[in-house]
Amino acid sequence: MPLGSLRPSPLVEQATQHLREQITQGEWPVGTRLPGENALAKALGVGRSTVREALRALAGAGLVQARQGSGVFVIATDIAEDWPARLRRAAITDVYEVRMMVETQAARMAAQRRTEEDVAALEEALAARARAASQDDAAFVDADIALHAAVVAAAGNPVLTDLFAEFAPALREGLIGLVEVLGLRAHDRNPGHDTHAELVAAVRDGDGAAAGAILQAELEQTLAHLHDS
Repeated sequence: MPLGSLRPSPLVEQATQHLREQITQGEWPVGTRLPGENALAKALGVGRSTVREALRALAGAGLVQARQGSGVFVIATDIAEDWPARLRRAAITDVYEVRMMVETQAARMAAQRRTEEDVAALEEALAARARAASQDDAAFVDADIALHAAVVAAAGNPVLTDLFAEFAPALREGLIGLVEVLGLRAHDRNPGHDTHAELVAAVRDGDGAAAGAILQAELEQTLAHLHDS
């Protein structure tokens, strides 16, 4: 399959895609040494810097590897599945079990580390969750996740914050489905308000044990619903 010259718009992305196709479609098997940067640049109709960035992207995807003094070699023909993709296809119960472990510890840490700004953000998130009770299920779930995200943020650990952000899309999809299927808001448009208010109060008061226990109980209840649905 000839490489062919590229159009002017995002050249690095196009170059990466063209080279990736050469590899994943078997044009360059594992162990093959890729043509040099000059040859690739000429074939693609781009500059060497564009080729260099594309090769970095392919290396990041686990497809190629640069060997000092020897060139760039194909080391795999299948792209390694990234973390967000893995979460998207994971069972919601599996995601929720990990979420429960991460978030319960985050709540304990939040009670120990929260600042005045964190407490204000938690109280506003709780109020926003209550306001969302009058809206549809998707809006309510979004407000609920935002409150939990505020608890995690109050733990003051950016890795935990990023990890929760990775979970959020999979959680959102699963929770919207759960609320709809089980009719959890049919009789109470703001389910769990008292529990979430207690959680915010425990974090505000610096009671890590209570914050962790409240959140653990709440998440276990939701997980039980997920297993039964």
